Amino acid sequence: MKDPYLLHMFNSTKNVSPFDVNMAYEADFDGVIPYADVTLEDIHALTQDTIFSRGPTGVKRTGIFIGGRDFGLALDMLEEARKAMVPPFEVSVFADPSGAITTAAALMACVEVWLRRKGAGGLAGRNIYIFGGTGPVGLCAGVIGAGAGAHMYLVSTRGAEAALKAAAPYNARYGVEMRGADGSSDAAIRACLKEADVVVCAAKAGVQVLSSAQLAEAPRLLVAADVNAVPPAGIEGVGVQDMGKELPSTPARAAGIGALAIGNIKYKVHYRLFQMMIETPKPVYLDHTQAFAVAREYAAG
Repeated sequence: MKDPYLLHMFNSTKNVSPFDVNMAYEADFDGVIPYADVTLEDIHALTQDTIFSRGPTGVKRTGIFIGGRDFGLALDMLEEARKAMVPPFEVSVFADPSGAITTAAALMACVEVWLRRKGAGGLAGRNIYIFGGTGPVGLCAGVIGAGAGAHMYLVSTRGAEAALKAAAPYNARYGVEMRGADGSSDAAIRACLKEADVVVCAAKAGVQVLSSAQLAEAPRLLVAADVNAVPPAGIEGVGVQDMGKELPSTPARAAGIGALAIGNIKYKVHYRLFQMMIETPKPVYLDHTQAFAVAREYAAG
């Protein structure tokens, strides 16, 4: 095969995600080459080996994917890869560690749609509490939401101070204001719910974070979104396939959004970003910003 489309996958973890490999082939890359245990210091040399090996024509049919599990590290790797480019030897780079970026983008796009359908106008000015907010999906969703004007609260079982510590480097990096919130006790959770327009569960899979009894004390709640597809539901009453189904336990009849419904949008976003790497006439650098823009298009449809 002459000048195949090649994707080099740089991962900071021991194993490369089979999901990412499958998606790349689905998007018509001809060859996917995985690299494990890649450090930030490795990126410059690996990137230049990638761009200088195929000539001016072949380099246009080459891409780099940044995986792993750490949101911040993946963004650092993307920036390091960008710095290593030597135009016209330059390739597209897409960062999505553990699918966190495409998942967070799909999540926030769905929340935005249902806030509008509930008459709340969108993300701007809404109080959004992310339970499990210090993980990669929670942090990325927090950055996206804060950038869209929402008041984002990262809720941690280790307390508000721990959540704020996790948020601080991203607040500084993107000029946003994610806040910390305490989720260490039932009383603390209920205090969060009294102020919440939206709740998101991005906590560990298979753990119920919010009960129907707790949700009954959320007078302002308009949307409840759960990215946990493993039973039990992270938010009681939200089914994995739900897309806007009313939660009867909530005073305002909040719209429930389930993990597989969000996942359907995430899949489309992931696929589309891989396609953009192949189709674009000029190299692109794809992170949460571009992922959210694409997710908005799919969620609105």
